[in-house]
Amino acid sequence: MPTIALVDDDRNILTSVSMALEAEGYRIMTYTDGASALDGFKTSPPDLAILDIKMPRMDGMETLRRLRQKSDMPVIFLTSKDEEIDEMFGLKMGADDFIRKPFSQRLLVERVKAVLRRASPKDPALTPKEADNTAKVLERGLLRMDPERHTCTWKGEQVTLTVTEFLILQALATRPGVVKSRNALMDAAYDDQVYVDDRTIDSHIKRLRKKFKVVDDDFEMIETLYGVGYRFKE
Repeated sequence: MPTIALVDDDRNILTSVSMALEAEGYRIMTYTDGASALDGFKTSPPDLAILDIKMPRMDGMETLRRLRQKSDMPVIFLTSKDEEIDEMFGLKMGADDFIRKPFSQRLLVERVKAVLRRASPKDPALTPKEADNTAKVLERGLLRMDPERHTCTWKGEQVTLTVTEFLILQALATRPGVVKSRNALMDAAYDDQVYVDDRTIDSHIKRLRKKFKVVDDDFEMIETLYGVGYRFKE
């Protein structure tokens, strides 16, 4: 099973999250600040790092900046901040996902699984055709999504999405005009092993729209059908 590095100055978080991840079979390494984590990574690089943003000695942002100079290791940020600028800055620096405190252990475990799946190499047992379909680039008008590279562009402009946002948009854009219920979008983003509130999907949709409107103020491709769900315009 993969090794996960957990970097947080809160001992309670280190203990509770370690127990939750170890119960899933992961090997856990814990650090209380970014500087000691980077030192540890030199000799024992993990498969994924979970970084708290606010830490003494070296915060999560600086840790990620230094890590990205040498590694493309998947990183999930833990944050108690609400400022959108922090999240956008972190994603642009190369974070794979954000989880806001307080969070459920179940949600964290599912996010870890999702990011590791995204980062894992394609199954060598797949035939060339199957492998091609797995990594197929999705193009819908001005939208282009590349699942293998986890990139998304609108009108040729980069739109930086978390893993969850990417999966939700992919589910909508795969079948334009077809209404997807919140439950269907939950299944697409979280598999079916985690239970999230309806408002969680609404929140992701709101942030998706906001990110696209930064690139194109006229973006209105994600439609709300009240009481039913969402769809990507044909």
